[in-house]
Amino acid sequence: MKKAYVILLLLVIAVTFLFGSWYGQRAVKPGSTDGGRKILYYVDPMNPAHTSDRPGPAPCGMPMEPVYADGEGSSREGPPLSPGAVKIGPEKQQLIGVRVSRVEKAPVTHALRLLGWVTPDEERLYKVNAAVDGWIESVAPVTTGSQVENGQLLGTYATADLFVYGQQMLFALQALHHLAPGQEPTMTIDPTNSNFLQRVENLRSRGMSTLQIDEFRRTLEIPTSIKIFAPAAGFVLVRNVSPGEKFEKSAEWFRIADLSQVWVLADVPENEARYLKPGQTVRVTLPQQGREFQAKVSTVLPQFDSVTRTLKVRLQTENPDFVLKPNMYVNVELSVDLDPALSVPMDAMLDTGTKKTVFVDRGDGYFEPREVKTGWRFGDRVEVTEGLTEGERIVVSGNFLIDSESRMKLAAAGFYGEIMKDPVCGMHVDADKAAIAGLKSEHGGKSYYFCSEQCRTEFDKQPERFTEKQAMEEAHDHEAHAVEYRAAHQHESPPDLHEPVQGQSVARGEPVKGFAWDTVCGMPIPVKNSKAEGLTSEYEGKTYYFCSKECKGRFDKSPSNFIHRDEARKTTGDVAGGKEHQP
Repeated sequence: MKKAYVILLLLVIAVTFLFGSWYGQRAVKPGSTDGGRKILYYVDPMNPAHTSDRPGPAPCGMPMEPVYADGEGSSREGPPLSPGAVKIGPEKQQLIGVRVSRVEKAPVTHALRLLGWVTPDEERLYKVNAAVDGWIESVAPVTTGSQVENGQLLGTYATADLFVYGQQMLFALQALHHLAPGQEPTMTIDPTNSNFLQRVENLRSRGMSTLQIDEFRRTLEIPTSIKIFAPAAGFVLVRNVSPGEKFEKSAEWFRIADLSQVWVLADVPENEARYLKPGQTVRVTLPQQGREFQAKVSTVLPQFDSVTRTLKVRLQTENPDFVLKPNMYVNVELSVDLDPALSVPMDAMLDTGTKKTVFVDRGDGYFEPREVKTGWRFGDRVEVTEGLTEGERIVVSGNFLIDSESRMKLAAAGFYGEIMKDPVCGMHVDADKAAIAGLKSEHGGKSYYFCSEQCRTEFDKQPERFTEKQAMEEAHDHEAHAVEYRAAHQHESPPDLHEPVQGQSVARGEPVKGFAWDTVCGMPIPVKNSKAEGLTSEYEGKTYYFCSKECKGRFDKSPSNFIHRDEARKTTGDVAGGKEHQP
């Protein structure tokens, strides 16, 4: 009886083990296939940073989603997706807040806002300096900020040799007019009398003004002090005098500014300075006082500040009621009209410092990373000069989470550095890995990366051939994307890829002059190479070019079949081919 229990227990253990093995084999593991598709790993739909090598519920409660090695794009129609493209379902898009917007080309009017500060106009700034050594005798009740009139008395001073020069002036006047004691002198003086002019110049060199010299000539009384008069109407900015104070030659007593017209200096970033033109009208405002002024950009070139790396632009403005005071901060605003250009929101762009990337909506939930080049930046928008086509749709919200999932997909596929395209075979390669392996070549100031030594060797033999071919393929991909989006989002029939697409920034013939499409295989080929090797055929008055004897032979056997197929491909937005393209 005891032996039977032992046998029964062993049977139960064996059945349990076999059942566990069978169940474990049924569980899908990374590296296994699901309908013929290899699974790399599983990812949390709410947190792409959370991955697992097994399926099951995620911390958010939703099931973990598989990430396939084929990028979930093997069955997708249309132009191929680039590495890093991801597919996100509608529910997940809503959860992570994905929002897309169409890329449009339109003129832009932007208000450029700058910070400025008021400073006196240098042409209306007057300094009152000492002409000789001496001491202050009296000072008028004028302080910093006081408004003075032209010729107003500011103070008096004395100098050691004033009496001597005054006495010489008196003798010159008496001799000139032959005056008797008590006789009134006349104001008419011979301007050529050198003796008299020398005495006047002596007094001027001591700082005596023309007004005081004329008074001396009338009264014939030697002055005991020299008067300081305001040289112009304005406001006292600096006062450096006190009664009894001694001073040295060139010492500054007063600084007076005519503030009826002032300068406004504004710091402008280097990339925005080109929008300011001499004579351009700008708006200067005092927001706290609700005052507004019209100013003009000076013709003087801006000065560069090496510390702030900005350009100091000078603006000139009238100052009614003297509202604008020196050192006062103001707001400067001008309207900048830009030519029609493609522009996107700044939030749509991921800037790493070395490159800028946006995610393009390729339809059916597919989002593709696209490197772009940018131009001007105003407010929350930036110009895109390369990489996008008018009409494409890009992600403007939620792109950080999409970027996280894209990076994980690239890492799973073995891409860790910048992804480049092999110009020979078209395969995508990791630039860092290729450089370490020595699969890199330089041509025309650019670096090219390869998947194998064979591709690199072939490139080095004829680099121009492959660089021109790559340029043509990129231009074609650019146009193919435009066709795809117009057909998918605007419900328009695809245009002929032989002709420039309306509104495109890159037209078919523009960057690929001298190239043609092989009508048989669709490969871009240099026309001169085909002519030199005799790989051309004439049919119905048109010349067709081929990449090899095999393609030419197939065409020559049944040219009408390939031409009909080519026409069908053009109407569906596929690769167009045949004759040579001219700009």
